[in-house]
Amino acid sequence: MAVHFTILGSGSGGNCALLECGDTRILIDAGFSGRQIRQRMAAINRSPETLSGILITHEHSDHIQGLLGLAAKTGIKLYCNRLTKEAIEAQFKTTFQCQLFITGNSFEIGEMEVDTFSVPHDAYDPVGFLIKTECGNIGFLTDLGHATKMVVERIRQSHILVLETNHDHKMLQEDVKRPWSVKQRILSRHGHLSNDAAADVLEQVVSPALRKVFLGHLSRDCNKPELARKAIVSRLERMKATHIEVEVTSQEESSPTLTLHELAPIPVMQTSPEFLPTTRIPSATPLLPGFL
Repeated sequence: MAVHFTILGSGSGGNCALLECGDTRILIDAGFSGRQIRQRMAAINRSPETLSGILITHEHSDHIQGLLGLAAKTGIKLYCNRLTKEAIEAQFKTTFQCQLFITGNSFEIGEMEVDTFSVPHDAYDPVGFLIKTECGNIGFLTDLGHATKMVVERIRQSHILVLETNHDHKMLQEDVKRPWSVKQRILSRHGHLSNDAAADVLEQVVSPALRKVFLGHLSRDCNKPELARKAIVSRLERMKATHIEVEVTSQEESSPTLTLHELAPIPVMQTSPEFLPTTRIPSATPLLPGFL
């Protein structure tokens, strides 16, 4: 059974991805308008009515703005923790059909197993995901100021990783649109990862099993795709981890669908001493705005 993964868009103004495994289809976040998500799904011959659920990382608008046009109208179930549910319902002033999880626990949606873990970000109870399928594991780290030891351990099992490269440090420092207080929030340990900080995280989780990294959540004003890619690729080259493909995502358009088949043998690679091999997995609160 093949697994299909499509990032419908990722950036500081909206984030949404589609993961399909057999008859199970889920969105990870819904950060564009309901209409825009429908259009992007239609472009790959999919519709929201076929979804099994929507996983929510946290309540910032660039991750949930499409929920009213999708889940509220169709009854699609949301998977989130309690504090995130309360923040979302307070913002939209309506209730949603929710399946609550406790952060740190795991649960199943059809053919997928979802591991949840806490991430340091300026939200009520933000989480990252490691979604396990028989064709590989997909990790999500899209909003965090730094990676704790626990985050590194949980994401190290990824074969595919969505990793935030939000800003270039120099561009953010020189940006004239943002007051210093906002820059401090972005740069804080509960803010967003810079390109170099993302490379530091990646260096801790690289393994022979990691096949592809999607660079996501780029700031419109304080980053450029070529800067994000250069920071990550140069670090991988230094580590001799050239088996890992790097793709920069876009907020304006979907990435090409990635199809995962049952995992082929893991390639042999020269590893630095710090590499840690990954075991192969068998076949009433107001909404907090995003920073950038």
